[in-house]
Amino acid sequence: MSDRKEPVTVFCADLDNTLIYSRKHDIGEKKTGVEVYEGRVVSFMTERTFSLLKKVRESAELVPTTTRTKEQYSRIDLKTGPLNYALVCNGGVLLQKDQEIPGWYEESLRLIEKSRGELALANICMQKDRERIFEVRNIRDLFLFTKSRAPLQSVRWMRGQLDQKLVQVYCNGSKVYVLPVGLDKGTAVKRFQNYIKADRVLAAGDSEFDIPMLKAADRSYAPEELMGNCSFGAHVEVIPRGQVFSDGLLEKVLHELSGKKHAGQFKNEIM
Repeated sequence: MSDRKEPVTVFCADLDNTLIYSRKHDIGEKKTGVEVYEGRVVSFMTERTFSLLKKVRESAELVPTTTRTKEQYSRIDLKTGPLNYALVCNGGVLLQKDQEIPGWYEESLRLIEKSRGELALANICMQKDRERIFEVRNIRDLFLFTKSRAPLQSVRWMRGQLDQKLVQVYCNGSKVYVLPVGLDKGTAVKRFQNYIKADRVLAAGDSEFDIPMLKAADRSYAPEELMGNCSFGAHVEVIPRGQVFSDGLLEKVLHELSGKKHAGQFKNEIM
């Protein structure tokens, strides 16, 4: 636990499609590889994001907050130096210097105890889904994952079978997830803020998984397309279409951290 006495600002950021992008996303030619899998570079970050992120780290504690497992997260190198913390498994596991914090995972299991039976039912539903094209994976007894040829159809069907007061069903591309209530990024961010006694939390994310985190933070950043699907408070700032989301949101984060009137003033400093 932190013993720092100066004000601490935490920046909790989703990874995929928020800071980094797979090959299928056009983020321009000026990019750098940040993830290698089976000998291939599979994820990238724009050069501008790289420059901005280094600046952000000078003023805030960067905490990747991702649904990736510890193993999947370990493949990523943002190239800005070692990070102190990361929240993986949708916040169910807290890493410090790539090692699990004792007790955090056990507390996560306690938080989702009331949803245990519904997760077991969800496993059965996933197995029966005729659109499923991948094995059903139980991620450390925290949540379930599979893939579907018709993910929206799979989500609608499972939502009809399950108690949505106990579990939530989401899809991201072909991937389908069932997460218990209590295992969300908003809860994780609040737990982490208390853990290190942070004074303020900034957050950024692009998908349904990130909505609880965006709502829980003091200041948040989301793409325009996500804002149209959910009602947020005034503390959530829209990053408009027409630019790479990671570039736009990090300019806003620097603006917030520095108090400068125009984030564009950073352009000459970092390019």
